[in-house]
Amino acid sequence: MYNKTVLDNGLRLVSCPMKDRRSLAVGIWINVGSRFESPQFSGISHFLEHLVFKGTKSYSCQKIKESIEGVGGSINGFTLEEATCYLIKIPANYLDLALNILSDMVINPTLPEEEIERERTVILEEIKMYKDLPQSYVYDILDRLLWPNQPLGRSILGSTESINRIKKKDLYSYKQHYYTAQNIVVSGAGFLDHNSFKDKVKKIFRILKNEGINEFSRAKEVQNQPQLELVHKDTEQTHLALGFHGFKRGHPLKYALSLLHIILGANSSSRLFNEIREKRGLAYEIGTQVKCLNDTGAFIIHAGVDNRKVEETLKLIFQELHKVKDKSLNFDELKRAKEFYLGQLMIALEDTMDTMLWIGESTLTLNKTYTLNQIIKEIKRIEPADLVEVSHLIFKEEKMNLALIGPLKQKEKTIENLLKTR
Repeated sequence: MYNKTVLDNGLRLVSCPMKDRRSLAVGIWINVGSRFESPQFSGISHFLEHLVFKGTKSYSCQKIKESIEGVGGSINGFTLEEATCYLIKIPANYLDLALNILSDMVINPTLPEEEIERERTVILEEIKMYKDLPQSYVYDILDRLLWPNQPLGRSILGSTESINRIKKKDLYSYKQHYYTAQNIVVSGAGFLDHNSFKDKVKKIFRILKNEGINEFSRAKEVQNQPQLELVHKDTEQTHLALGFHGFKRGHPLKYALSLLHIILGANSSSRLFNEIREKRGLAYEIGTQVKCLNDTGAFIIHAGVDNRKVEETLKLIFQELHKVKDKSLNFDELKRAKEFYLGQLMIALEDTMDTMLWIGESTLTLNKTYTLNQIIKEIKRIEPADLVEVSHLIFKEEKMNLALIGPLKQKEKTIENLLKTR
């Protein structure tokens, strides 16, 4: 059972009591991320996320870590395109401690100048590290192709120029503008009581005012021909990311898309894994991803490929995409995909942290939570024809976007022609 309360100031609270656990996970979600940023301050959401750990009015940086880790807990945070989250997993009898620390980080960070300069250097090194990892950086290139000249096409980390530009006043102003009651969700899962949880959260966050919902620019998906970007780098293998615009979070075919993802590349029994790795040994890593945002999404195929076999691998990927469009999927394959999806979800929801993340994100982004039974019902009704429909909606040849990193100077024209002659 999930319990939800909206406080008078608009802050939302959602919990999942799990009475057979001895731990709990708590998260504070903020309705802001990289797509809310201007080009001038790209990366400021992530920068601020780093800095709230550096001290608050009541807790020093060292005290934050020692207080949580000293009782066996863990504390972390992350920044996405549409959300920032601060989270703690801790023994259940330390709920007050978890809420006090997380809330002070969100409401009262001190943002000391010396820490800003120190963390600026850390983030600049993080940007360099990311660019040195082609298996990761290839996704940034793909995002630029999918959403050119838009916030979604920029790195969550920001750029060297934008990070160097951000000052303390910018961070403080950004926090004050976006970290408001109506844009906050507090989620908890584990050994807790919702009414007690609600009373604690209400007492802490009552000082925040309701100042409206944060907004971002809607994504533009204008594309009428395949796009290709190659980064020439002397690597031992070529890293590729092939992307198509996908579905937004609330799309009626989102579960069918998830099952298609499982069949094509989510595990070691998937079609792409079998064809490209198991049968031909062309890649060590091959798989698919689904990204769903509030107004757009992406379906991504990624691989690390033998430098000599890039064209062959791409042809095989294209063949597999054609197969799901041209041939109906069999019921056994679909049944396995359904069982995998539901099995993975059931396993995840046994964990307090995964449950907290599940209910927190869906409350923040869709303002609703789904029970396991609701998901089972949705998955069971999907037919093979639904997946074929999804493949026709997404795998359009003129909508292909291909990012490649590797020693490809002599192959650019060949790959470009391969895309055009699909």
